Amino acid sequence: MIRNVLGSVVALLGAAAAVQSPFRRWYDDRLGRDYRVQDLFDGVSGASSSVLGSILLPFLFAALVTLVGIVLRARWVVTLAGLIVLASTVLWMVRQGQDAGSLAVRSDGGGLRWGVAQALAGGVLLLLGALLMSGRRRARARRGSEPCPAPPDDRPDTWPPTQEPGPAAQTSTAPEPEADPYIGPGRHRRSPGDGREDTARYPVQEDPDDRYRPPHP
Repeated sequence: MIRNVLGSVVALLGAAAAVQSPFRRWYDDRLGRDYRVQDLFDGVSGASSSVLGSILLPFLFAALVTLVGIVLRARWVVTLAGLIVLASTVLWMVRQGQDAGSLAVRSDGGGLRWGVAQALAGGVLLLLGALLMSGRRRARARRGSEPCPAPPDDRPDTWPPTQEPGPAAQTSTAPEPEADPYIGPGRHRRSPGDGREDTARYPVQEDPDDRYRPPHP
């Protein structure tokens, strides 16, 4: 994010410098806006041109391309704008050198002036701004490399872990009560869990003569 902001600021400064350069002197006392766009291809002539038909036109187009590249965060678009500015300036220098025979800064203040240097500096700043920008592709790759957060676990953390109901959990290991093989008269059936011990499984008949027998000494 910081690199995109810094690169955008540098690119805007370069575009502003390129657009302002035709309003300064380019060669001798002649302003850059006096050169026609056709002079870049047909050779420099002494004919004047309107502002929109001058060398300012490719610089305005480069500034528009720069704004599009900043909005889209596209490095190659900003690079294209810098190449347009540099190509237009270098092509003018070639045509002017063919017309004047040489290109130099003379001691009397003639020759190449500050407008050309400002246009070249604007193109370099545009390329530097594109180099500083991180672009959209790198930002997407960084977001894709971040680990996804784990989904929240709604189940409480309990220890020891509880056994889920199933066939094994539903099977009881407690021994079943032993069935009584004999059920007859005089047999007292007690309820489960009574706690009383069953001492008689069979009925006991009393002998009536045992009542009159004296106890043994």
